[in-house]
Amino acid sequence: MVTIAVPIEGEGETRAAISPETVKKYVALGCQVNVQAGAGLASNILDKDYEEMGAKIVGSAQEAFSGADIVLKVNRPSVEEVAAMAEGTVVAAILNPHDDRAGLEAMAAKKLKSFSMEFMPRITRAQSMDVLSSQSNLAGYKAVIDSAAHFAQAMPMMMTAAGTVPPAKVFVMGAGVAGLQAIATAKRLGSIVTATDVRPAAKEQVESLGGKFIAVENDEFKEAETAGGYAKEMSDDYKRQQAELVANHVKGQDIVITTALIPGRPAPKLISADMVCSMKPGSIIYDMAVERGGNCELARPGEIVNENGVLVLGPLNIAGALAGNATSLYAKNLYNFLALFVSKDDGLNIDFEDEIIQGTLVTHDGKIVHPQLTEGTD
Repeated sequence: MVTIAVPIEGEGETRAAISPETVKKYVALGCQVNVQAGAGLASNILDKDYEEMGAKIVGSAQEAFSGADIVLKVNRPSVEEVAAMAEGTVVAAILNPHDDRAGLEAMAAKKLKSFSMEFMPRITRAQSMDVLSSQSNLAGYKAVIDSAAHFAQAMPMMMTAAGTVPPAKVFVMGAGVAGLQAIATAKRLGSIVTATDVRPAAKEQVESLGGKFIAVENDEFKEAETAGGYAKEMSDDYKRQQAELVANHVKGQDIVITTALIPGRPAPKLISADMVCSMKPGSIIYDMAVERGGNCELARPGEIVNENGVLVLGPLNIAGALAGNATSLYAKNLYNFLALFVSKDDGLNIDFEDEIIQGTLVTHDGKIVHPQLTEGTD
């Protein structure tokens, strides 16, 4: 029997790595599921909700890890958690591997088979396992709702006997999953929406949602996307042209939402202090990339900066603010991933030739093995 362990997440994390629905599915696969008491409380999931679906509630993380073949987490395990796991344990989580080399080396030293869920390949077969998409989708929605809450005016146009209330102008920078959901949400609230992205494919996606696309559309722009569908790092000349275009556009916007991230790199700076100062008082900048250094020069993690009446929001763990939904989706992502190598008949059987396994495997046999993390280390 395969044993799965789910501990309580660390401080500040509201999501859990398992839902009652996925507990039931794991039990159907013949698994024993150990859940640390209180693991779901921040997502409004009671211990009894897990128990009713077949989970065993245990008092501590160490007790959960005892005899566990697989550990499921939202965030990378702490040093203490790694020490409590048996050698060879499978760990699946959002590891943020570029930020914690020492943590990876500790997992490798313990011979853990660790999988970083944010490395999920962008292929059709893996779509149901894509945690970045599921969590970014919620974050894009929440970004607009939070921005609207801080914006001291109405979002839609309103016709009244006393006069017309103009619609809010919302500019979304980055049209990935989060950006597209932000565009769709802002449109539903009645705003005038514009958006920009360095990937050519984004133009059609933005326009399909009713937004207007803003970009320097030269030859470099046409080649600005990797085979995996991610944005490439652009040349300094392109960045300068794009910055000029954006700077002129930002001046007249009420809300700017920035979502730009490049895997393994600091967030690109898109909004300078001068651009913030060019906006009218009461405007909002919502920096979704603040945890990776921020797209806005003035953004501060977990803070709201007031610069001459312009509010610069630097929210942390945005998807976690919708913990119930975020947990449900993340838990399903994990289940769909584990279903690749856990079954009632074969137990735990990992096919290391599978491209999904190869794409997400970070530590194995005492070594850090993912290509993105081993280049230049020989």
